Amino acid sequence: MEGFKSGFIAIIGRPNVGKSTLLNNIVGEKVAIVSEKPQTTRNQIRGVANGEGWQMIFIDTPGLHVPKNRLGNFMVESAKKALDGVDAVLVILDATKDFGTGDRVSLEAAAGAGVPVVAVLNKVDLVKKAILLDKINLLSKNQSIGEIIPVSALTGDGVQDLVQSLIQYLPEGPEYFPADMYTDQPEMFIAAEMIREKGLLLLRDEIPHGIGVEMLKIEEKPSGTVEIHANIICEKDSHKAIIIGRRGEMLKNLGTMARQDIQALLGAKVNLQLWVRVKPGWRDSTMLLKDLGYREEL
Repeated sequence: MEGFKSGFIAIIGRPNVGKSTLLNNIVGEKVAIVSEKPQTTRNQIRGVANGEGWQMIFIDTPGLHVPKNRLGNFMVESAKKALDGVDAVLVILDATKDFGTGDRVSLEAAAGAGVPVVAVLNKVDLVKKAILLDKINLLSKNQSIGEIIPVSALTGDGVQDLVQSLIQYLPEGPEYFPADMYTDQPEMFIAAEMIREKGLLLLRDEIPHGIGVEMLKIEEKPSGTVEIHANIICEKDSHKAIIIGRRGEMLKNLGTMARQDIQALLGAKVNLQLWVRVKPGWRDSTMLLKDLGYREEL
């Protein structure tokens, strides 16, 4: 398509700076789960944004951190691989916090990609203007940064300014995805992530990063209802008891919340059946990680 611009843009940053929230806001759909807990995103997740004469494919990545197990190694490698072949890199920084080692590592990784780097100062709705200006001045001294754009991914302030600025970095290219497609992730993957998101929301701090979701079945019935069976995987019997909760209330609440999101995703009534399975050390098992969908090289 002559004159059409398209390209790939990586989103990187340390954990919990709002990468997934920003992706969802730009795309206009929930393609990545969101939680206040760090390291929510585990895979590369692609979101597609379309406009008049352009298409952007964003690659959301796990936060860069020091890994503690094979799952952590996978997450860090996934983030680094996302920089291969992109046309620009967004480095998301939390305007409410002092810049630290994770921010420096993210900026260095972006600079090494050899493409334009845009520093996005997120959560600006939560900081005073003077503090924000100090942070912008500090970032402006980094010669690898091409632009600094303040936004609030939560409220949407500045997000459209960011999108308009990114158009300049897109080369002429094809429409990689249909205009009505907002992610390349299969419905089964997104449904599994929605279940995991509710675990992050409801469970105690020591449990959430020790859970995974194993999708067993997703099937549309003649009635139009979609039946989904899934296992929530944890590492200890004590964690299983907490996930199930007293008289099954925790698991019931988790399932109800996940079902509502999945119904909105699929546009159909959903019958969600959840079980809890204990698989000790699954985050350090290559075989179990692959079974749960982490299929990059570990």
